[in-house]
Amino acid sequence: MLLSGGMDSLSIAWWKRPEIGITIDYGQLAAQAEITASQLICRRLGIEHHVVRIDCRALGSGDMAGADADCHAPASDWWPYRNQILITFAAARSLSLGVGRLMIGTVKSDSAHRDGTSDFVEAMNALVALQEGGIRVDAPAIHLGTVELVREAGVPRELLAWAHSCHKANVACANCRGCNKYFEVLNELDGRLG
Repeated sequence: MLLSGGMDSLSIAWWKRPEIGITIDYGQLAAQAEITASQLICRRLGIEHHVVRIDCRALGSGDMAGADADCHAPASDWWPYRNQILITFAAARSLSLGVGRLMIGTVKSDSAHRDGTSDFVEAMNALVALQEGGIRVDAPAIHLGTVELVREAGVPRELLAWAHSCHKANVACANCRGCNKYFEVLNELDGRLG
């Protein structure tokens, strides 16, 4: 599983219990916090965890890169071709680990970006499956919103506290789209989890 340490991937890990988690440090500002959150969930679930480090900062745009947003950016946190890059890196690592299926943490609200749509996931699945190893790409929660996913997965509240969703830093900034989503989801879930 491609594991970012955010609420969505953490919830899918809890729900689907993959054998291996892969976290990618591609130069994003919050890389260390994402790695730490991913390590914690993997340790809790007994999942083997791998970190892939590839410096893509020169390609970055917006909040995640600590740079001005690219002129093509639909949002301040857009990094060009990010999901395509991450899936490619994770598939390459999966191949060396003997993994045949790569789960990604895409949810319904991600469809606001082209790389969060069913069409994108299907295209990436077809492309990766054509290559060595025939790895399949799957987004098991693409039809769910984050609140629905957390409920479906039955993620304990204390585990959600480990998630890191900030786009700008290793400590939550409380003013980016990632932090806003995190707080909105917690607010909607308030009192509804065990």
